[in-house]
Formats: sequence, structure tokens, C-alpha cells
Amino acid sequence: MNKRTRLVILLAVLAICFVFLWPSISWYANTPKEVQALALGSTENIKDYATVQAAEDVRNFKALVASTPDAELPAEYSWVSKEAAKEYKLAGKKAPSPMTVKDAVKAFDSEAAFMDIFQSRYRDSILKAKKRYENSVKLGLDLSGGMNIIVRADLDAALESQGDTVATENADAFKKEAMANALENLTSRIDRFGLTSPVVRQQGEDRIYIEIPGAAQADAINTLIMGKGVLNFRLTDMDATTAFNTYYAQHPATTFNAAGELMDPSIIPEDCEVMGEYTKDEYGLDERTGYVVVKKEIALDGQHVKSADVRNDEFSSQLQVCFTLDTEGAEIFAAFTGDHVGEYLAIVSDNKIKSNARIQSAITGGQVALTGAFSVDEANNIKKVLQTAWLNVPLSVESQQVIGASLGDEAIHQGIMAILLGLGLILVFMLVFYKSSGINAVVAQILNLYIMFAVLSAFNYTLTLSSIAGMILTIGMAVDANVIVFERIKEELRAGKSRKAAIAAGFDNAFWAIMDSNITTFIAAIFLSQLGTGAIQGFAVSLAIGVCSSVFTALFVSRLIFDFSSDVMKTKKVSIGWGIK
Repeated sequence: MNKRTRLVILLAVLAICFVFLWPSISWYANTPKEVQALALGSTENIKDYATVQAAEDVRNFKALVASTPDAELPAEYSWVSKEAAKEYKLAGKKAPSPMTVKDAVKAFDSEAAFMDIFQSRYRDSILKAKKRYENSVKLGLDLSGGMNIIVRADLDAALESQGDTVATENADAFKKEAMANALENLTSRIDRFGLTSPVVRQQGEDRIYIEIPGAAQADAINTLIMGKGVLNFRLTDMDATTAFNTYYAQHPATTFNAAGELMDPSIIPEDCEVMGEYTKDEYGLDERTGYVVVKKEIALDGQHVKSADVRNDEFSSQLQVCFTLDTEGAEIFAAFTGDHVGEYLAIVSDNKIKSNARIQSAITGGQVALTGAFSVDEANNIKKVLQTAWLNVPLSVESQQVIGASLGDEAIHQGIMAILLGLGLILVFMLVFYKSSGINAVVAQILNLYIMFAVLSAFNYTLTLSSIAGMILTIGMAVDANVIVFERIKEELRAGKSRKAAIAAGFDNAFWAIMDSNITTFIAAIFLSQLGTGAIQGFAVSLAIGVCSSVFTALFVSRLIFDFSSDVMKTKKVSIGWGIK
């Protein structure tokens, strides 16, 4: 392979690494702390923030229109002028020039459309930052601080609570379903709590591992984990819902305050309240699709639900969500549905409306079927909501470790100092012992770290203290390859060979020695990464990446630097050690 091809390959590798590394650079260096806090929240929290901020901006803009309607748009609203110009163009009109604040508002059909451009601006900015975080190197608990919790689910107790309703041969299937439901509930609760990128996964048969980065209060988290979702059925006031949605479409910026409360409670009946109607988005998170006005009085409590399932209607083949009530619940539901035939009944879970179905007839016997044009995902989501009430899985916290953010900052500082100090001492040694050739080792080591961080960023790995330890070890191993090559070159120079011949022979003779040692280390690292867990796995992954990058920099990059000096700089001698001429 000629030098030009090797140079092109090196530049391509560096460019690709920069692309992989850019999200991490953008997130940690260019993203403000307040934007990071918002981006790390749930999708629902981002949407609520964007809505509240947009509503405030629209109110301020309307006040500006009321006071100075013919004033030109201020500099901070220059982007509004561009959006208004687009609206004028879509309407087949010419945009006014210069554009006044009144002209900007007139470009939009309604206040809701005007508010949408502000909301989109906030939303897109935060979601863009969130995407950068998802593609960047994450910091583990030992670096960022947070909580590490192991929760035990008492599946035997959950089985006993069902009595004789679950056959012995179905016990394993019941436990599996109960465990899946417990995981679903915990994930939903923790994400709703506004925590940053929580990790919730099953560990073994009946354990749940929870990892919550960032500052968190232990008491609040324990309450969240041990708590039980509130499920109930409420009557929907459809007339009030229609009136409210009409009002909200006309006054989106002045309907709710920053706390999400109605600014004018008189727009709905006194015995009602407004709740958001939610479905699961493509990320599996709750997404609000609208608002529904429901009665404050609870028609039926979710504790009366005994089982839930998804079936196909035998006549229409449409999906149905079927659930069974206990004896008391069946009596209550029969009387209630008989009195409200033709009206709508909402399923409320944690103050979120998950279904709003019409009561077609009095439902007796405790067997209830929800029908509609459900997709498979929608039907299963409603089933999970109903299961929240009847799959009562007792949870207990087995272990809990809280790591303060100050400890994380100290660990990051110590890790960075260890890397810089180790790298600095090694490079000083290489420059002193191998003179000008030590510069090759300096460049190789810097590129080695650069490539390692790029690979970590490309695969979205989490950086922990053990990962940093693997990097520090890699630095020492990487310079070892340079030492082997340099010593081989020195032997060839002592034998009387020219610079070019000595360099070529030195790399050729050192190749398999370097490859053998690094291949064995790589094999060990791979086995550790597959069989180990936690800190061991983090150490092994960073070591495996470091082995590959160090081989590339020692054999490929260092050789290219030597050849460049020989062919381009026309250097005749090799400055590679004391007593070597």
C-alpha cells in the first residue's frame, strides 16, 4: 500500500471519528446546562415545557400588538417574520415590507396556529439536544451521580392473591405476565416523575434493576416505586368537552397557567375536571392527544377489575379489550351503565385518560368488552392499564446505593487527571529516550485516545470509572507497541542499514510480535465483556476498543509519519535514541 493511499485512509478514519464524536462535543461543550436538564426529561415534560413557554410568548406578543400595532418586529422576533412570510405565500398574498407586529399576527388563521410556531421552536430545539445526548458518550452513575436500586417482586404473593382463579399449570405464565406488568408500571412511574434517562430492566426471575442518573431524593423514589397506580372509571361530559375544546382552540395561551391549572375554572361545570387523553407514541411513552372533561365523582374503582385480555369479536373480527369485575364491582357497574346508556365512560389511570368509550347498553354479569377501531398496540396498551389494578405484585427494595453528584465530579476530575498524568509521563519518557522519534509516539497516543472516544460515542457506550481504568491501561499497552518498533529499527540501524531500509525492516519484524500480544489481550477482553457484568464489563469494553486503536496507530499511523519524514522532508538519519547515528 503506497503512502498516498495510507494518508487517504488515515484522513477518512479521522473524519469518520469526528462525525461520531461531534454529538458528544456538542452535548458536553456547546449545550447549556438548562437545555441539558430539559432534554434529559421525558417527552411529555418537553411537550409541557414547550406549551407553557409558547403560551407566555404569545401573551407577550399580543401585549406588544395591543400597545404598538404598527411597530416593526423587534430583533428577537426576526424569525417570526420569516414564518409569517411563509404563511402569506401559502395564502397567495405578498408579505408586507417592512412587517409590523400586527402584520405578523394577521398572517395566521388562528391564535392556535400562531402559538404553534413558538411551540415548535422550543420543541425542536430541545429534541435536537436530546438527539445529541442519545448519540453521545453517557456518564455512568459513578461519574454523574444518582441512585442504584434493586427491587424484589414477590410473585408468589401475587399468585396467592388470585386464589383459585389461576390454575396450577398456568402459574408460570401468570408470574411471567405479572413480572412484565411490574416492569411496565415502574418504567411508566419513574419516567412520569421526570427523572433523567432511567434504566429499568429485569434481573433474574423476580428482581428489577433500576438505575437513575442525576440528583434524586431517596424518599421520593421509594414512594414512587412502592406506590400503586390509581385506576378508576368516570363519566365523560361530552357537551362540556366540546365546549372546552372550542374555547381552548381560540385561547390556547390563556387556558392553563404554568402549573397546568385552568386560569378560568368557570369554563367547565363545577362537578367536572379537565384531564388529558393519552396514547403511546412511537417511543412507548405517553403522549397527550387532546383534553376530555370528566365528572369528579368516580363511577367504579379499579380494584374491582379481576382480569383483562385482548380478543377478536366473533362477529366483526375487530379487536376487543375484555375485562372481568368481581361480584361487588359487577353490581355497581350494572346499575351505573343502566342509568347512563348512550353516554361515554372514561378509563382514568394516574389522572390520565387512556380510553373514552360509549356505553351501548347496561352491562351486567361483570363481563365488559371495550370495542372500537383499536390497533393491536392500542388494545394492548388499554389491557396494560387495566392490569395495573388487578396484578398486585408486592415490591420491596433489597438494596439502594446513592451516589452524590459531588462524588461524580470528583471521580471525573481524578479520572481525567490520571489519564493526562499517565499520558504526559509516558510521552516525556518517549521524547527523552527516543528523541525525535518519540514525537511519533506522542501523535499515536493522542490519536489513540481520539479514536477510543469516537468509538465509545458511535456505539453510545456509558463511560464509568472502570472504563477510564481500561483507557489508562491501554495507554501503557499502546506505547509498548511503539517501543517494540523503535527497538527493532535501532537494531537494523546498528547493522548498518539506511534510514528507509531500517524503518521498513523494523516495522516488518515487529509486526507479529505486536499482533500476537494484542490479539491475546483482545480475546481476553472479549470474554470479559461477554461474561462479566458491571464494572468488569466496562473495563473490558474500553480495553478491547483501546487494543484495536493502539494497533492501528502504532503500525499504521507511526509508519506513515516515518515515511513522510523520509520521502517528503528528505530526512537522511533517524533520531531514535542516544548513541544511534
